[in-house]
Amino acid sequence: MSQPVWNFEQQPYSEPPDETAINLRAYFDRMPDDKMGQYAADWVDQQVIDWDGNFRDDGNLMLACCERDVDIEEYRRVLEECLAYRASARVASSAK
Repeated sequence: MSQPVWNFEQQPYSEPPDETAINLRAYFDRMPDDKMGQYAADWVDQQVIDWDGNFRDDGNLMLACCERDVDIEEYRRVLEECLAYRASARVASSAK
């Protein structure tokens, strides 16, 4: 697997991260930009789950090497942080 062009995983966290928080950010770093661009914040939870395609039957994200489950609320929050990060990274790279 090639390394992503993004580095959201290494951006500052609002609270001390655990292994799950780090892995979730890495998961989003590897998500293609075109897929991220399809996301709509007004989707209901089931639409997000179907769009991602990597949720278990219990409604939590299937993520390897995790200490805890990632529910849809955390998933959405971190996804939206990632989208904001990518937007700011684009602006910064275009200003160079």
